[in-house]
Amino acid sequence: MIAFPAGTKVWIAGGVTDMRRGMNTLALAVQQGLGRDPHAGEIFCIRGRKGDLVKLLWHDGVGMSLYVKRLESGKFIWPVSQDGTAVAISAAQLGYLLEG
Repeated sequence: MIAFPAGTKVWIAGGVTDMRRGMNTLALAVQQGLGRDPHAGEIFCIRGRKGDLVKLLWHDGVGMSLYVKRLESGKFIWPVSQDGTAVAISAAQLGYLLEG
């Protein structure tokens, strides 16, 4: 797994997103849909409709990175928020989430 800096805030986007979107359109979706700044150093996790694909968007201060993980079998366990927007988790919880 990728080692993110300690204390990095991680946001899980509620709902599903079109996984054909690239880095720029996902950053725009974070800005408009979640009301967060995609260049603030936070990690944003976005899930596909089938649940077997996630994308992580992260700006490390130098540039934007887009990470993709697809499970060969099974689905990612995805938390549900009260209002359907985003859920904040820790970097350790992100590690568990990415284990599938």
